[in-house]
Amino acid sequence: MNKAESARLGSYLEQQGYQAVAIAEEADLVVLNSCVVRQSAENRVIGRLEALKSLKKQRPQLTLAVTGCLVNSKVDRLKERFPYVDYFFKPGGYPPGMEKPAAPEMVLPQHPLSTALVPIIQGCNHFCSYCIVPYRRGRERSRPVEEIVSEVKELVRRGVKEVILLGQNVDSYGHDLPGSPDLAMLLYRLNTIDGLSRLRFLTNHPQEMSSRLTEAVASLDKVCEEMNLAVQSGSNDILKLMRRGYTVEDYRRLVVEIRHRIPGVALSTDVIVGFPSETEAQFQQTVDLLSDIGFDVVHVAAYSPRPGTIAARRFKDDVPLAEKKARLSRIEQLQKAIATEINSRHLGRTVEVLVEGRKKGRWWGRTRTNKLVFFDGSDDYRGQLIRVNIDKASPWALQGKVEN
Repeated sequence: MNKAESARLGSYLEQQGYQAVAIAEEADLVVLNSCVVRQSAENRVIGRLEALKSLKKQRPQLTLAVTGCLVNSKVDRLKERFPYVDYFFKPGGYPPGMEKPAAPEMVLPQHPLSTALVPIIQGCNHFCSYCIVPYRRGRERSRPVEEIVSEVKELVRRGVKEVILLGQNVDSYGHDLPGSPDLAMLLYRLNTIDGLSRLRFLTNHPQEMSSRLTEAVASLDKVCEEMNLAVQSGSNDILKLMRRGYTVEDYRRLVVEIRHRIPGVALSTDVIVGFPSETEAQFQQTVDLLSDIGFDVVHVAAYSPRPGTIAARRFKDDVPLAEKKARLSRIEQLQKAIATEINSRHLGRTVEVLVEGRKKGRWWGRTRTNKLVFFDGSDDYRGQLIRVNIDKASPWALQGKVEN
């Protein structure tokens, strides 16, 4: 979401006559887009602001603006704490005094990309006990269907092949709009756009993942066979403390349904270890769940108290840091073995790759199931859909040769 907002803001500022520079020391205007989903992220933002304070002192004519999740409803407090910042504005907004564009497509990045990020809903209504997002991004607000369709058509006209629909909770899309359209309906609309090759969406909430959405993924040719479905814990007791709204049994049934309807689907998930009061037995339940399901990707984080959240107010952070790190390492090692086995199944197969660029002299792109693929080639493959025969596999990526 932050990447999408930064790209739009950069395009908008270019239209206002600004040009991007490589370092802040050369800028007339510095915009800091803040991610504060974890306390460590907010600490980095504060550190960056402190560094910019000295720059502002050296060059008083510099304009400094801050946006993103740091900017909540208590802007007055931010102004008191950081008086050298000229402007604070909310995520997805525009600096005060600058005119809001008449249409979203007016602020799309100007350079053709193979993959574009398109926010469709802001905020979240769930209030999971560990999460700061609802307090910073606010309640759910969906963009109108026609606005999104118009934007995606414009992106495709500019050369985009793949669109990733974004939201803190995409499964809630449309409930606040007239007629209550849903994500499945939006996917059906976007699937008809000529020139668009791939559609993805993230992030999903297990409590709101519908059979209609699963059927859309199964039946629409442009929607990729890949889903992120955050489980967070394999313990029902911990899930209840997290206020996730589902049980492990609910989650397992959902995975069975998804895999039944979408053969070959790639599943990724998020896990928090060391949540307050998590015992070794409860952690083992998470290990067992990950082992049983066999995810393609697991994003794992050690719990840390987030000031302002329910968990920080009500629960004692009683799992020792060393134990958190040990549990995180165990999950990482388990997932490394699982990913190695899953990715090895691609050896000898030919996969479709959307090429996004070059890294260290090699072309790279992703399959429909979001596998990272590297290959060699002297031609310019950027933005193309090509077929690659896989001859090497690791837990993190695949390698191969362009099919003749």
